[in-house]
Amino acid sequence: MTAPEAPYTVSDYLVQRLQEIGIEHAFGVPGDYTLDFLDHLVTSPIAWVGNCNELNAGYAADGYARVKGAGLAVVTYAVGGFSILNAVAGAYAEHVPLVVISGAPAMARRQSGALVHHLAGDHEMQLAIYRKLTVDCALLSSPRSAPDDIDRVLTQCLSWKRPVYLELPMDVAQMPCRRPEPIGFQVEKVSEPLTLDECVAEVVAHLDRAKNPAILVGTEISRFGLGPAVLRLIERIELPYAMTVSAKGCLPELHPQCLGIYQGGLGRPETQTQIEASDCLIELGVWLTDWDTGLYTSKLAQPGFVRANLDQVRIGQHLYPGVQLADLIQALTDRAQPRRFLDSHPARPSVQVGAYVAEPDRPLAAGRFYRRVEQFLDDSMILVSDIGDVICAVADMHIEEADNFLTQAYYMSIGYATPAALGVSLARPDKRPVVLVGDGAFQMTAQEVSTLLRQGCRPIILLVNNDGYLIERYLHQDQIYNDLQPWRYAELPHVLGTGAITRRVTTEGELEEALAVALAAPDQLVFIEACVGRDASDALKRIGATYQKSYRKAS
Repeated sequence: MTAPEAPYTVSDYLVQRLQEIGIEHAFGVPGDYTLDFLDHLVTSPIAWVGNCNELNAGYAADGYARVKGAGLAVVTYAVGGFSILNAVAGAYAEHVPLVVISGAPAMARRQSGALVHHLAGDHEMQLAIYRKLTVDCALLSSPRSAPDDIDRVLTQCLSWKRPVYLELPMDVAQMPCRRPEPIGFQVEKVSEPLTLDECVAEVVAHLDRAKNPAILVGTEISRFGLGPAVLRLIERIELPYAMTVSAKGCLPELHPQCLGIYQGGLGRPETQTQIEASDCLIELGVWLTDWDTGLYTSKLAQPGFVRANLDQVRIGQHLYPGVQLADLIQALTDRAQPRRFLDSHPARPSVQVGAYVAEPDRPLAAGRFYRRVEQFLDDSMILVSDIGDVICAVADMHIEEADNFLTQAYYMSIGYATPAALGVSLARPDKRPVVLVGDGAFQMTAQEVSTLLRQGCRPIILLVNNDGYLIERYLHQDQIYNDLQPWRYAELPHVLGTGAITRRVTTEGELEEALAVALAAPDQLVFIEACVGRDASDALKRIGATYQKSYRKAS
């Protein structure tokens, strides 16, 4: 006599749907309200990755989602759910498809209002807070409604590329429910044909009249996977293009039609001139944030501009609501006439920065250090930048191939890069993350080096030791609140685990030796502490001057 088949539970349903949307790793911290669900998870093909804290788990899942298409974090009630909130807020701000699952007290406890452990206020508080920071959320209160709630919430996550939240009571996790049926996980978003046709006709008319049209590519192109479609458009009609800082890495920067990174008056003057002098600038997915506009030093409201975002297009004073960005890109590819840009603009050389020659005894300085990092990168690597001087410097670097750069250029939460590199490492094991992080940001999330070691990840972590919060010193003034306890950073990986190679470098010769060691150890975590003192990149010096003169006064 065969044993009866085990019932198909809400946990089973949820795990299966997570696999269907491409989740292969789950990041998080266990707690008693999640343990029954985690028992199901660890017996599934989804690999559990335990993090040092919930915030790090959120950053890791965010980095994973940006590379793979969706990320998952699992936390316990309240103490975990509130701890991860900053990472969820960043994912919401930057359109990252992050799934957060929180275990919760049993429904009977909830309905009686019992004062269970971890409770803050009432049982509805956590769900209410997540409603503000997600595109959709649900309390899985019943095995009857849970499947539909799960399907709806995951569909919203993938369709709008924003975080979602599922609260799973510990008793409901074990309850039997129906099995999944096939689902597409997409909300159909289609432009109204006549509106799209009229919009495209106006854009094409502007292009036909223009003498120096150009395209500016923004963050929505990256977040919604539209980079290949935009590159086809650019190459077919032969228009020059630039990218905002938050879209860096979306398209190749050494393409012969690429003008570089546009950041208003903070970027390269030649890029600013060509973009702002365009008599038909087509902005695709651009957000006019303070960072992307160079602290509002940009001039992007020329006559004839086209500003296309996810579901509307503005052309001068004409608004076309409901026109989908993807539809516009495809229609322009089909209907716009080529400009023969390359006939009058010969292909640029593949290397656009001055040659770097190391001087072995020369002390490390920030500007030359960043130039050496740019030269060091190759197509097998993904540059993961934290916030601070490093994010200022990377805007001036050239990323040769698309999708080889990742940062949090809008929400800008320091400490993001180290745990994000964990997510990138697991999502793309064929690529090697190169992490640029300052000492201040590193102190926020340093513990996750231990998880990188435990998971056998192989990033190259370049810690820029510039003695505290350097960016704050340049934006405001040098004060005691920008100081940090100096750590012996290069020794820390050996405390957190085994298998790391570490170097502390103070000269260009030592840096060359450390980088050579990193290349010779492709399967190991390599940690290089680069000591540059309080020297800053050229980009931060420009930004600091602009911030002091205009942006801070205006705010």
